[in-house]
Amino acid sequence: MAIGGEPLLLVGAGKMGGALLQAWLERGLDPRQTFVLEPQPSPQIKALSSVYGVSLRAPAAPPAVIVLAVKPQALDESMPALAPLAGDTTLVISILAGKTLAGLSQHLRCAVVRAMPNLAVAVGQGMSAAVANAKVTPAQKQTADALLSAVGGVEWLSDESLIDAVTAVSGSGPAYVFYLAECLAKAGVEAGLPRDLAMRLARATVEGAGALLAHQPEISPAELRESITSPGGTTAAALAVLKGESGFERLIANAVAAAKRRAQELAS
Repeated sequence: MAIGGEPLLLVGAGKMGGALLQAWLERGLDPRQTFVLEPQPSPQIKALSSVYGVSLRAPAAPPAVIVLAVKPQALDESMPALAPLAGDTTLVISILAGKTLAGLSQHLRCAVVRAMPNLAVAVGQGMSAAVANAKVTPAQKQTADALLSAVGGVEWLSDESLIDAVTAVSGSGPAYVFYLAECLAKAGVEAGLPRDLAMRLARATVEGAGALLAHQPEISPAELRESITSPGGTTAAALAVLKGESGFERLIANAVAAAKRRAQELAS
């Protein structure tokens, strides 16, 4: 489904909002029908405005779609100016962590989709989960799906309570992977590698492992891990450390639990 056509207003064009905007424009979003409200537009957003002709102001009439990408803590401050822009037939897509459908509907009397993408949308490899309120029509759900699937995979949830866990796993997940690459490079330096070489090896290893996961979906991560772990070999020695009582699995579980708790705190 094409993503261009009807007017779209992006409210907040920071890291995630800017990544979505750039990806959508590159994939066919009509810049003449695209509006951005960002009090401090970055050089990237100014460049997109200049190259594509995107308007850095609100549309004259309520748009078909409003994408909320402000910081969650700034929502209440933004809402008085935003609410009048949402018409009866407007679809609001919120990517704000911790902001529930019920909370958003207190201010917005229209169709609302709550979505949680991740930063890989910038390269068309994002992962998003979404849930809709009762006012979302089948056509509006198709619109939301088109926008989200244009920048990666989409999972629709029937239970909104799952989205905080989604936020903790895939929403924040890229940061965990970046930290893994960071730590792997540092460990390489400690093992005697030159810093630049260690970083190149770490980046290539993470990229390659991700590509294997993507191109062999029928094989589980556990099976892929086992396929390169020879008994008594170097990988087995490393995994014995990572799989210790307070090792990698427990650290990741604690990290996801902490992120989920924070998402729930933002909701309250």
